Amino acid sequence: MSYKITTYSKRQAKKLGVIIKPSKVKGKKIDVFKNNKKLVSIGALGYKDYPTYIKEKGKKYADERRKLYKKRHEKDRKVRGTAGYYADKILW
Repeated sequence: MSYKITTYSKRQAKKLGVIIKPSKVKGKKIDVFKNNKKLVSIGALGYKDYPTYIKEKGKKYADERRKLYKKRHEKDRKVRGTAGYYADKILW
């Protein structure tokens, strides 16, 4: 199962000043790079993300899932530079 990086994720990555590519790590969606150096791998394959929910079930449903994700990952999504931080900013 391969993950296709969405336009939404590319836009979010650009805002952060990072480059994203399909992950080479088994079970991950995206590898995040800055200055040609890999920072982290984010997004577990098999789990959906905000742009996927919008595409499949619409914005209202996606917004609810986003709210639940942010609540569930409250501790790890705010530590700048971590996988949780980049997953929150790029996939959600």
